[in-house]
Amino acid sequence: MSDIADRTTRTRPGLAEIANTFARYANFTLGGGSATVAVLHRELLDRKRWINNDDFSLCFALARLTPGTNLLAFCTGVGWLLRGMAGAVIALLAASIPCAIIVVAGTALFSHWQDNHWAQAAIHGAVAAAVAITVKTCWTIAHPHFKSGARVRVILIAVTAFLLYVWAGLPAIEVLLIAGVAGALLPGVRQ
Repeated sequence: MSDIADRTTRTRPGLAEIANTFARYANFTLGGGSATVAVLHRELLDRKRWINNDDFSLCFALARLTPGTNLLAFCTGVGWLLRGMAGAVIALLAASIPCAIIVVAGTALFSHWQDNHWAQAAIHGAVAAAVAITVKTCWTIAHPHFKSGARVRVILIAVTAFLLYVWAGLPAIEVLLIAGVAGALLPGVRQ
């Protein structure tokens, strides 16, 4: 019941606001998709209050189940929730066109710097930071589901998923589907 009330009290952004938000945060947040998702979490939920945590988690989970670039799938899903098809298209274009241009320019520059010791050292440092940002993003997304009655459930699913992916070598899509089924079957916390 509170989710329905929450949906009716949230503001519905215009298409220009959606374009501006996704162009800024999906293209100019350094650290990869995980960092971008963490920044978008703060922006969409805490600052703008356009969506709630359940909507965010739904878009995040569905994006992980789709092939291709998960960040773009995530942005498209959020755009859909905000303004339907028009919001989805605007979010997708705003999140993809500027960064595509940046990647082309960066690749051209890198081809000139690939033998430079300083450039290689900078890339190694960036990779280490990206790992830390990914861990932080995992916590940002898992934290709302880490309620006192659900901690064991969340840990059990997370550890099992990790082992299935790393040790058993199952493809990510299979691990996500198995975790989804486990999440549906394991007793959850009543809200």
